[in-house]
Amino acid sequence: MEIWVDADACPVVIRETLFRAAERTGVTMTLVANKPVRLPAVAQNVHFVQVPAGFDAADKRIVELMAAGDLVITADVPLAAAAIEKGGVALNPRGELYTSENVRERLSVRNFLDELRGSGVNTGGPPALSQRERQMFANQLDRLLARRAKAGDA
Repeated sequence: MEIWVDADACPVVIRETLFRAAERTGVTMTLVANKPVRLPAVAQNVHFVQVPAGFDAADKRIVELMAAGDLVITADVPLAAAAIEKGGVALNPRGELYTSENVRERLSVRNFLDELRGSGVNTGGPPALSQRERQMFANQLDRLLARRAKAGDA
């Protein structure tokens, strides 16, 4: 399993958690964004791919590069759906694990809110990332990495 991070919108505190996890486990992690992202200087297993600016450019590149079984970190529901469709696992920076069941529901809600915004309704943005959500993310990440390690032992 490799980790792919939709880094354009990934909160810095979540990236820091991911850097520590990659260092601890040795898992290969690639951040994909349309602007430069600072990486830890000593991390041999952490990489960065810069894509041109453009609608969903990072998302398309992640789907192109990832393989079945890889983990994608994203708050972007269409990217999560594409990752799951390709056989990957998708985790939201707030600690929510996307599944083939809940991602369809999330896509419907996203599309509905998109229509509202298109008609001029201010739907607001997401709330600030809470300490509880950071912990939920770290716990989910640890579970997924432990499952990977266990599968590697088998």
